[in-house]
Amino acid sequence: MLEFHSDIETYFKIQYLTSKDHIIPYLKGKMDMTPPLRVLEVGCGEAGVLKAFLELGHHCTGIELEQKRVDTALSFFEKEVEAGQIEFIVRNIYDIDPMKDKLKSFDLIILKDVIEHIPDQEKIIPELKKLSKPGGILFFAFPPWYMPFGGHQQIVKSKVLSKLPWIHLLPRFLYKSILKSFGEPESTVKELMELDDTGISIERFDKIASKYFSIEDMTMFFINPIYQYKFKLKVKKVIAGLKDLPFFRNFYTTAVYFTLKNDK
Repeated sequence: MLEFHSDIETYFKIQYLTSKDHIIPYLKGKMDMTPPLRVLEVGCGEAGVLKAFLELGHHCTGIELEQKRVDTALSFFEKEVEAGQIEFIVRNIYDIDPMKDKLKSFDLIILKDVIEHIPDQEKIIPELKKLSKPGGILFFAFPPWYMPFGGHQQIVKSKVLSKLPWIHLLPRFLYKSILKSFGEPESTVKELMELDDTGISIERFDKIASKYFSIEDMTMFFINPIYQYKFKLKVKKVIAGLKDLPFFRNFYTTAVYFTLKNDK
């Protein structure tokens, strides 16, 4: 397992810097970012992404399933929570009723490295409409399933397996057998098999999202912005021509940023 996956503070800082240096500048070119906006992150974890939005004066809300991760976030944002600048909801998004929960709609909804973990993506994407303002913006960032590490195999303990690109594309039974033969814990095998079920391609996301929202922008990266902080690599976008090759582009796109607009 790579060190930053087990070091919460380092991982938090990486998420914060990616948000500050890349996500916010990207969004400034797509929407009016004049504060204060109401910003929601679904699957916020420890809320490193939201920290950068807080610094700009926006009001933030994080939704997260794991209480443990929210407890860590609360320790990072103690003053901001007390000041009412940020709040956290530990619940499944499907169980949230904006009327009953007295939630005002949001100007911006963020799902960063989350959609590829969610079962039944055809259900979750339209579900976000109930939380978005008319004309509101939704930002998604995710690694396409077919990219070299789209199976998140970098989380395994084996240094060999964690560095093998495209191993997750092997037949499921073979991939599972290899993980077990290298002594990976059952919990890790289970998590990676679940990703095998939920991993999403650029084309599948585009097809689902365009049913409910307008696609304002799609930007593909050959070098994921977060790799600047994880591996000290220079961020690079997929060049013209290569980004227009359906299906094949999934194999060399390590991250894709989508901007959607709630105007349908």
